[in-house]
Amino acid sequence: MCGATEGGLPLDGVNVAKEAVIQGQVLRGGEPVASAYVRLLDRSGEFTAEVPTSATGHFRFFAGDGEWTLRTLAPKSDPIDIAVVASVGSVAEVQIAV
Repeated sequence: MCGATEGGLPLDGVNVAKEAVIQGQVLRGGEPVASAYVRLLDRSGEFTAEVPTSATGHFRFFAGDGEWTLRTLAPKSDPIDIAVVASVGSVAEVQIAV
């Protein structure tokens, strides 16, 4: 067991009531992609942040309320954009297949 909560990363120490969390996992053929990068773009498409995926393909952002785009860059894949809505007090879980 890896200690992750069902469906995603553990939220230990995260006060979800005060945060808008966007998190998820990048997968290829059902297997985690550890060598990917996920970018957070604002409503106008402007770059806000970027994180590498963990060894288990997971990523997490703390964002403001609103509409965001996740752009995933993985080896041997075209970039993939996924729209997501973040809101304080909730966790937006995203699974990205490359």
